[in-house]
Amino acid sequence: MNAEVDAYLAQFEGLVKERLTELRAIIQHSAPQAEEVISYKMPAYKCNGMLVYFAGYKQHIGFYPTASPIAHFADEMSRYKTSKGAVQFPLHKPLPKQLIVRMVKFKLEENQRKVDLKKK
Repeated sequence: MNAEVDAYLAQFEGLVKERLTELRAIIQHSAPQAEEVISYKMPAYKCNGMLVYFAGYKQHIGFYPTASPIAHFADEMSRYKTSKGAVQFPLHKPLPKQLIVRMVKFKLEENQRKVDLKKK
């Protein structure tokens, strides 16, 4: 746990705070070795480079796994508003836990491949 991330989450209430807390737990479970930080004024996780970021908004939760997971899981993301490196999860719907887990693990593997390539 990171005190700065705790403080970030503390500024929210209700469903936004609930979803952010849930997303934090999903990410921590998916990447227990990742370091929790604040980056770009958002909670973020690092492991061999940046993994994912997230943020709370009035109508959605912003999840920022960077471009490659968004492209890789594009078919599954079609029901959400996305951009090159971001997806918006509506507050009124449950978080897609398994999709988030797969995206975090995809990014972990991608970062590890980059480290392995540098060693060669």
